[in-house]
Amino acid sequence: MTEPASQALERIRSPMPAAETHTPPPPTPEAPGLQPPPASPTLDPRVPPIDLLHLIGPEAPAREAMSLAAALDYCRGLATSHYENFSVLTSLVPGHLREDFAAVYAFCRWADDLGDETGADDAARARSLALLDWWKRETVSCFDLTGTQPPTAPTHPVFIALRETARKHAAHGLSAKPFLDLVDAFEQDQRVTVYETWDQCVDYCTRSANPVGRIVLMLGGYAPPEIDAANAERFAMSDATCTALQLINFWQDVRRDLLERDRVYLPSKETGISPEMLRAWVNAPEDAAARVKYIRAVRPLVERTSELFLAGHRLPRHLDPGLAPVVWLFGAGGEAIVRAVERMGCATLWHRPRLGKVTKAALVARAWVRSRVAGSRRA
Repeated sequence: MTEPASQALERIRSPMPAAETHTPPPPTPEAPGLQPPPASPTLDPRVPPIDLLHLIGPEAPAREAMSLAAALDYCRGLATSHYENFSVLTSLVPGHLREDFAAVYAFCRWADDLGDETGADDAARARSLALLDWWKRETVSCFDLTGTQPPTAPTHPVFIALRETARKHAAHGLSAKPFLDLVDAFEQDQRVTVYETWDQCVDYCTRSANPVGRIVLMLGGYAPPEIDAANAERFAMSDATCTALQLINFWQDVRRDLLERDRVYLPSKETGISPEMLRAWVNAPEDAAARVKYIRAVRPLVERTSELFLAGHRLPRHLDPGLAPVVWLFGAGGEAIVRAVERMGCATLWHRPRLGKVTKAALVARAWVRSRVAGSRRA
């Protein structure tokens, strides 16, 4: 310990004292509350979000906040390691939007897993609702940028990254609302497991799918119609495309939703097919009568879905050339799934159609050509 200067000067002036033994006092232990939090964990984006809750979930121990760079790395890894038809972060995404796309995808992926990956019984649904309520609170806090109190710094990597997106695009109307709408849809999945009418399915899509398209438009600089009425047609076409994407996913995933999630989105009143009938048919692919009844019920739904894709088909023509190829790719991918369902006779209860590598590569190539043509026109 360094003595004060005045005492040191006095020791120099005074006679040298006899030798003495000085035992320094033991160090005072820090109070438990002053201990620095553990370092932020290293997260593997290949690990399902549901398996990371012990590290970054609502009951995880407090840790040192992750850096923005680390949070973005995690979101990028999640976006490139989990996809079925197309990667969210293809080279088509404009460079200045890639981090935003990654953050939005990570948000959706986490919310989806919190709703779908806990199980299918009542206890699992109750757990999902509790987790989604936590996710909703985190979302509100993430977008609280203009309150009278300083905003609470997020600690979850998704919200660390998403807050930067919120700040960058607030001027274009990006708010918590479309994100909360998505969480509402996942909560609805825990409470509603059977749908009776087409309109009920479409209403669900207004929360489960349409907000994603609206977020993409706002990232691209298009404010919603309540802020800029000139964008009303763009948002209407986006809603039609996103609803169609969700619906064709329903008709594509009838078997998986039934067996793995105990959900039936086929409108029972309009198709005349109950969940009990589906369970009886699912392991009887040789039952010709069942196949005919199922196919006749699903084909009109696929045709109506195709009409929605057509309603949104012109959207890329009304977008900035940098964003248009990305939007075109996802719409074209959905239309390709429609054709795949039709080619297999709409018998999706027994076989799930997928896009092959050649089909996906061809669509990405077409989108790349569109982006190059658009770039040359801008030049």
